[in-house]
Amino acid sequence: MAILLEDLNLRKAERLLCLQALEKGGSIVEAAQLLGITRHALKRRMIKHRIDVPSDEERESRGSDGLPLTAPHEVS
Repeated sequence: MAILLEDLNLRKAERLLCLQALEKGGSIVEAAQLLGITRHALKRRMIKHRIDVPSDEERESRGSDGLPLTAPHEVS
């Protein structure tokens, strides 16, 4: 898989790699293995780049599009 970068910014490249690994791996442990680093190292990079992964409970309550499965409450 090729990574297309708009510029040669190492910080942006690292963030993009983390995001892609998380998407492909589906978990922090799997993503870290894909990147060849420990899960602790990936977690530090996630904090550094402000990458937030939803918890299992949040993921289960969302559809495949990432939106909540329940309808929003209407305000009268």
